[in-house]
Amino acid sequence: MTKILYIAASPRGPMSQSGKLAEAYLAARQAAQPDVAIDRLELWNADLPEFDGDKAAAKMTFFGVGDMDAPRQSAWDQVVAVTDRFIDADEYVLSVPMWNGGIPYKLKQYIDIITQPGLLFGFDPEAGYSGLLSGKSARVFYTSGVYAPGAPAKYGTDHHSTYLGWWLDFIGVREIETVRFQPSLLTADPAGDQMKALERAQGLLLQQA
Repeated sequence: MTKILYIAASPRGPMSQSGKLAEAYLAARQAAQPDVAIDRLELWNADLPEFDGDKAAAKMTFFGVGDMDAPRQSAWDQVVAVTDRFIDADEYVLSVPMWNGGIPYKLKQYIDIITQPGLLFGFDPEAGYSGLLSGKSARVFYTSGVYAPGAPAKYGTDHHSTYLGWWLDFIGVREIETVRFQPSLLTADPAGDQMKALERAQGLLLQQA
């Protein structure tokens, strides 16, 4: 059974443009594969732990800094619990609106919690960093109100798809498909452009066939 982790990064619920694209893909996927398991992670409703001093100190023990004492081990156990849910999935679906040129801070918090040595990445002084995930895939749905790829800089800069693409590659996710609805506001035909984006989202299934 394929396990999909759907990570919703917008707080707007059914009004989210990126969420509509992700939901269209998931509905088409489930219609084609009724046995697929979808785990929904609504970041704005999730009880995400703060990545505080104990967790940062626990992380640094993997680089030879300090010891994994009881407080650090307890903090690390919280990180592992959140990360295990992520690792358990076969496919990641992310709905990601652009916020101030980047990703919503709740998504960044989640990434900072789970992106840990020995869990999602390894490090060797000679070879450098290496992703620990293998055989995983991702479907990412990007939206923005004004920014569009290739638009003049006065309409914004893309630090959200560039960052998220780098992060997925960093942890070892190599198969990545993206759908953009950009811009969603500064366009002559918002409804028509949205429909085309929804069709592209549903069309990702054809690319997997």
